Amino acid sequence: MRPSPVALALLLAASCLAGCASLAPAGADAAGPHAVPDDNLNAVLWMQRSVEYRAASEGIYRAAAERLDEALADPRWNALVPGELGGTAASLPPAVVMDVDETVLDNSPYQARLVRDGLEYDDATWAGWVEERKARPVPGVVEFARAASANGVTILYVSNREQRLAEATLANLRSAGLPVADDDVFLGLGTVVAGCEQAGSGKTCRRQLAGRKYRVLMQFGDQLGDFAETAGTSAARDALYAEYRTWFGERWWLLPNPTYGSWESALWEGWRGLSREARREAKQDAMRVD
Repeated sequence: MRPSPVALALLLAASCLAGCASLAPAGADAAGPHAVPDDNLNAVLWMQRSVEYRAASEGIYRAAAERLDEALADPRWNALVPGELGGTAASLPPAVVMDVDETVLDNSPYQARLVRDGLEYDDATWAGWVEERKARPVPGVVEFARAASANGVTILYVSNREQRLAEATLANLRSAGLPVADDDVFLGLGTVVAGCEQAGSGKTCRRQLAGRKYRVLMQFGDQLGDFAETAGTSAARDALYAEYRTWFGERWWLLPNPTYGSWESALWEGWRGLSREARREAKQDAMRVD
């Protein structure tokens, strides 16, 4: 018995679907080649596309500019914790300490590439991005930095970009419209500080160096460690915030960055080398549902 035209059509459709499925890349489905959601997608898009992010960033820098005259006029005003202060700070020239990434320069295109390509951060791709020298300024930072510079305040860029990337970073800062007094204002990871040694990516020694030369009026960053040294645990971070919470919005200015940072690794108490799946599980366990 020959199949009817309808039955034949159904058989052909089933055969085509089976063939297409056998040719599809592993893990792909109707949603496309990146069917597994990337945890960073919404965060990157929020920073790139939302008016809310621009408003928050510009509002922070505008508020900081309004406190600048008060900070300059008060000889006791200093944004470094006691252990990082230099000598007689009141007699030193004024400065502002600024982190670079996601505080001054917007690296969301690099994060977007990782999401698009299903990759994670690594030193080689990051260095390649830095060498492109095309990160845009974070909203509001140029206006603040220029106002501070016009008032005789030196901008110090204390960054965990490696010191070997100084030339590319300084070129990017200048092209973005940021004031760069000289090459010495960039204090990258690996900066040698006499009398102070520090392992890892902590900034204590570099802030001490800033405190020896300047009265630091304000600090800007997107992570808690940009302001003072703290262990990577949630308890230690909570304790630092409790001690200095009144400094935020006065001497310390925190920029929003949901894409990466020490807040994330604190969820698994600083354990390194966890797989993407293990990190996602830790995040799910950390969520409050009531």
